Amino acid sequence: MSDELEVVERTHSGIFIVLVFFAVVASLGALIWAYTLQNRIAQEQTQIAAAEQQENDKVAASLAESDARLRATTAAMAQSVGMTQKQLEARASDLLRRQQADAARLESEQAQARQQIGAVSGEVSNVKTDVGGVKTDVAQTKTELQSDEAQLRTMTGDLGVQSGRIATNAQELEVLKHIGDRNYYQFTLHRGAKPTPLAGVSLRLRKADPKHARYTMDVEADDRNIEKKDRGLNEPVQFYTGKNNLLYEVVVNNVEKNMVSGYLATPKNAPQQSTP
Repeated sequence: MSDELEVVERTHSGIFIVLVFFAVVASLGALIWAYTLQNRIAQEQTQIAAAEQQENDKVAASLAESDARLRATTAAMAQSVGMTQKQLEARASDLLRRQQADAARLESEQAQARQQIGAVSGEVSNVKTDVGGVKTDVAQTKTELQSDEAQLRTMTGDLGVQSGRIATNAQELEVLKHIGDRNYYQFTLHRGAKPTPLAGVSLRLRKADPKHARYTMDVEADDRNIEKKDRGLNEPVQFYTGKNNLLYEVVVNNVEKNMVSGYLATPKNAPQQSTP
């Protein structure tokens, strides 16, 4: 019995010793871990402090650089403001000189304008005088035209029809044109030449006798030929043409060798001479 008790006690003692051993080992491990953790925390704190110090140094350097730049910019602005003030003063002086020059030039131009207005006024007076003279000339010309018109003759043509007023020269023809009751076309015909077209008809000289102031002419109208034989100077040579049988008149004012000249008179409603 005592042996069994002794064995049990030894067993309990061995277990206790083992437990104590593990407890001591665990305590040592805990101490080692705690020490290691403390070292790591210290290192981390040291690194954090170093990083903060480095960041603070960077911020301080940046602030110092910014302050230097700000001081340089402020100095430059101050210098620029000073230069601008000088430039403004110079610009104001220049503008004042220009205004004075412009005022002087304007005064000079106004004086010249007044002189020109005076000259133009004199020219206007002269023009008024000239206009008065022109009016007098127009009135005189009108009187002369009326006198020439009264001198124009009326004759009976070769068809027995009472003709209008007859022009015997270029001056009287201009009077007729001025009256404007008929159309007038001047011509010159040469013997042997092709027919001359005038206002829808054609004229051709067959013979000219300057000694006796006689001529013979062919008139082509409405696709037919009309011979006007042995006609005299300033004689109305008449013929009808067109759908309305309009009366045309040929008057020869000049007869030379192989050549005559004069005019063709047509009613106002007759076909007009076409422009080449």
